[in-house]
Amino acid sequence: MNADTQAPHDELLLDNQVCFALHSTSLLMTKVYKPLLQALGLTYPQYLAMLVLWEEDGLTVGEISQRLLTDPGSLTPLLKRLESEGLLKRTRSREDERVVLVQLTDKGRDLHVEARQVPQSILAASGLSEQQLHKLQTDLLVLRASLQKNL
Repeated sequence: MNADTQAPHDELLLDNQVCFALHSTSLLMTKVYKPLLQALGLTYPQYLAMLVLWEEDGLTVGEISQRLLTDPGSLTPLLKRLESEGLLKRTRSREDERVVLVQLTDKGRDLHVEARQVPQSILAASGLSEQQLHKLQTDLLVLRASLQKNL
């Protein structure tokens, strides 16, 4: 056996993988979010959907799924759950019954006020300054855009 087959290549070490750094950080970030979101009665995916609607109410399921980079079919059960919790209302479009419009209820809009503490809690948990966290986010968005171009 030569040295190449005996020892792993540096580029194949787990801790040298960008994908693992992103994946493991994402798992930990979700764990940090969990108690904050439980206090709001939301799961992390539900929180993301609510963020989209707090930003722009009255979107279609397709528009929400585009913003979240997810499949509309996987979003539907999540939206149904939020509707059963009284946070939003889904209605079929009058122009095209295949299109489902999603609107916040008063309860869903009120939850926005309660959720305002979440970003500051995440900033504190990160151990980073606001500028460092913003730079990290910017870098990740650049990486995401590059990856999307290559799909």
